Amino acid sequence: MQLSGQPAEEIDAQGGVSAIVVTYFTGPLLARSIEALRAQREVDEIIVVDNGNWDGAVDEAIGDERASPRIVVITGHGNVGFATACNLGAREARGRYLFLLNPDAVPPPGALGDLLRGVDGRQGRWLVAPKLVNPDGTEQQGSRRETLTPWRAFVEATKLYRLAPRHPYFRRFNLHDDPAPDGLTELPTISGACFLIPKADYDSIGGMDERYFLHVEDIDFCLRFAQAGGAVLCDPRVEVVHFKSSSRVGKFGVERRKVTSAIAYFDRHFANAYPKPFLWLVYGLLWCGFAARESVRLASGVAAALGLSRRRGAAAGRRARAMSNRRASR
Repeated sequence: MQLSGQPAEEIDAQGGVSAIVVTYFTGPLLARSIEALRAQREVDEIIVVDNGNWDGAVDEAIGDERASPRIVVITGHGNVGFATACNLGAREARGRYLFLLNPDAVPPPGALGDLLRGVDGRQGRWLVAPKLVNPDGTEQQGSRRETLTPWRAFVEATKLYRLAPRHPYFRRFNLHDDPAPDGLTELPTISGACFLIPKADYDSIGGMDERYFLHVEDIDFCLRFAQAGGAVLCDPRVEVVHFKSSSRVGKFGVERRKVTSAIAYFDRHFANAYPKPFLWLVYGLLWCGFAARESVRLASGVAAALGLSRRRGAAAGRRARAMSNRRASR
């Protein structure tokens, strides 16, 4: 692992925010994210954890390293996964607060200050997230969530929520379709794409569980944080645009990670609370859902390719007929 950037200076122990951005072939959006962080006056340092990018991409996104705030790049460790990368950034951080931000999330000017003001004077352990919105301004799926349990996964997979959508037993995992609260609200789960937490509180539960390579690590973190007495908060008055899926990775691998991470999460937290046959049923449904989605994606790809071939063939046929007509007219 290599560190680069300006010489580290100890940030005031009474304040200061260390922003952590994990990047893996994230393209031009990384520059936009860094620019947005530079516009947050509470940010004293930006820590970029480079899990892998094209040569020069991170340097190009950073631009002038002499600009404030200081930027530290952690690189050379390869693709160690999102959870491990977050912890690498947290260990390097010097600020009182950590602001974890995906490279495809863009907070508007003043967003971080608004989050801090929302929790001003709050006692005990806490973390706070904004409302994540799509580029069109609608609330994003995953912005506000319930606790993920095997039963809730079963309800989602079988669509039982359609039978009685208002019944508490059939409550859905994602809450973005529910009206957003007016102010700071405690929730079971928020998205790891963007949240603020005191560094001491992050460290108090050992940070992210590094056994998760990709996906579900934020769900696991919120559950462990709440079990340790922490408050998981959302402030919907602060909105951050999240573009999603900016990393140049294969969709098959990402979807497979979602299933394996969910199963690992259930095994770690609910193995003793649910009968094993029910857990096996849920796991089977998760894999069936994965297979169905991949089949649809594969079929769509094949159909698109065949359609393209037909269009090319038709175009070639038209050109050939036009040439024949021209020859005949001569």
